[in-house]
Amino acid sequence: MPHCQSYLQDLRKQGYRITPQREMIVEALAHSARHVTAEEIYEQVRRRTRAVNIATVYRTLDLLVEKGMACRAGLQEGTILYAPASHGTHLHLVCRCCGKTIDADQQMLTPLDDQLRQRYGFAADLQHLTFLGLCPDCQ
Repeated sequence: MPHCQSYLQDLRKQGYRITPQREMIVEALAHSARHVTAEEIYEQVRRRTRAVNIATVYRTLDLLVEKGMACRAGLQEGTILYAPASHGTHLHLVCRCCGKTIDADQQMLTPLDDQLRQRYGFAADLQHLTFLGLCPDCQ
């Protein structure tokens, strides 16, 4: 994925050392077809090398989020999911039954955002919003 190399180049330009572990973590996230947990990334990298620990994964993911290269979404029961920023901003629809996560277009919330601003003068952060419910398969 082209984003992987650009993320690594950007980090290098900003003075961050690109260790083999950090590179594998960035690759695992950039190549993920869905949102993933830090533990899933850890397991994926661990299959390639034993020279990695979960703290390194969390620190690297935190760095990627801080630099705008990844996004973090908090889901039910404290689960945190990560995705490359190239996925764009979107809503997360999480099934309470099977745990499936569906990405939805954030533009659907524009009317809600407008109402919150008009009625309450409140600027909501709608980039990190999760709705719980039932997916079509579990209804």
